[in-house]
Amino acid sequence: MLKQKIGEEFAAKVSEVLAMSPARDMEKNLKAGLAAWLSRLDLVSREEFDVQTRVLARTRDQLRDLEARLARLEGGKPE
Repeated sequence: MLKQKIGEEFAAKVSEVLAMSPARDMEKNLKAGLAAWLSRLDLVSREEFDVQTRVLARTRDQLRDLEARLARLEGGKPE
């Protein structure tokens, strides 16, 4: 029981020291710099990419249907 308490106290102190260390500040600065750099790139989120993929698929289906309809109206191949 005493060993467990000492271990918990030690872990808490280590966490406290790491939270105040320059390494933590460097990590925060690196993450902020990386986020700023990525925001300047012309990227889209995965969600937006998936939405646009579905829109494109529907558009292709509509185009295929319209091409078939036009071919029928012009006396071309029946469906």
